[in-house]
Amino acid sequence: MGTAGAADELVDVIDDDGGVVGTVTRAEMRRRRLRHRCTFVIVRSSDGGVLVHRRSDDKDLWPGAWDLAVGGVVAAGEDWDHAAERELAEEVGIRGVTLVPLGGGTYCDDAVDEVARIWTVTWDGPVHFDDGEVVEAHVVDPAELAARLERDVFVPDSLALCLRYVLGTPG
Repeated sequence: MGTAGAADELVDVIDDDGGVVGTVTRAEMRRRRLRHRCTFVIVRSSDGGVLVHRRSDDKDLWPGAWDLAVGGVVAAGEDWDHAAERELAEEVGIRGVTLVPLGGGTYCDDAVDEVARIWTVTWDGPVHFDDGEVVEAHVVDPAELAARLERDVFVPDSLALCLRYVLGTPG
């Protein structure tokens, strides 16, 4: 969903065990920093490059920052896999690929409290940004990624949860 209607989306609030304890709007979840579910999909090219993308300046969290993974908040009642597929299609126009699960984790800072699942896909086709959440994307090799990580601002949750998979050190 584009950024304009995102504040009104319904989101499940979860407890430490992942059980749903309530449902609120995305705006309330952000305002109160409530624990919620989110997805991350690392997009790789067949030659090992990784897709990095820049978030719109209109995003409610970390506007204009670069990201290592496509994804987002899981809607109330939505299945994890469906949410990952939806986000992949909405943000970069990728459909019909096989999601390969990598793992999951939690991330919490002053802005968010999230429980995540992480997948990867292989994609060599074009990407497009129909919903306006992404404004720029590039497939980068390891050397360029290292340079961008030094130079550019990346969202902290994907760095914390996905960088180890991107670098091939999932331990």
